[in-house]
Amino acid sequence: MRTRTVFGLLRLSAAAICLVALIHRMAWGLASHTIASQNFFAYLTNQSNLAFVVLLSIAGVLALRRARDPRWLTVALALVLTWTITAGLVFAILVWQAGVRGIRIDVPWSDQVLHFYLPAVTVAAWALAPGHRAVPWRVVPITLVYPVLWGVATLIRGPLIGWYPYYFLDPRQVSGPPEFVISCAVALASFSIVATALVLISRMPLPRRLRTDADPEPDDPPDADRGSPAGAVDARERVGASAQT
Repeated sequence: MRTRTVFGLLRLSAAAICLVALIHRMAWGLASHTIASQNFFAYLTNQSNLAFVVLLSIAGVLALRRARDPRWLTVALALVLTWTITAGLVFAILVWQAGVRGIRIDVPWSDQVLHFYLPAVTVAAWALAPGHRAVPWRVVPITLVYPVLWGVATLIRGPLIGWYPYYFLDPRQVSGPPEFVISCAVALASFSIVATALVLISRMPLPRRLRTDADPEPDDPPDADRGSPAGAVDARERVGASAQT
């Protein structure tokens, strides 16, 4: 079985697991009365994981049909993975802080899947996926657009319903504007760091075994994609032509 086929099936499996975890988390929250139904999708984590399900389903199908991911898909995956991974890191910090302060936070298996296991697996897949393209650096600032827009919408909606998805956005739970600004700055910096790491990983060369299944399609022009044999040959040809001239 080709490596791309395996990764395509893994992508579809991850999308299905994520969807099941989202459904369980919503059912668990409603049953335990820890969240209102109208607030479930107000969390950045849940919104980004819904995007993760849709995009990974598309990516899985394309992996089964094509030898290379289209460039738009790689960019979209970088954006969505940045949001889901960062949300997982923030959730882990919140759980840790709650434990230090003696505050009980129940973490059902669906939360563990959404915040811990899936982000860890997707990072590994991001590093090893064949047919993967190098992500442009402009993706790093673009990743901040959604969190900023989500934050503005949350700050507008919060006072109207008296509820905020995260404590550091609630004026009643922070010491004042300085803590609010610092918390938001740390969150945005975390998004930037994760996006930068994903861009760097996307530009690392793939192991030889994985490159064999990542050859460009006949109509796919050579570019600076990571691990692309065609790109390497093209670069050597340019160097040789320069030497001859």
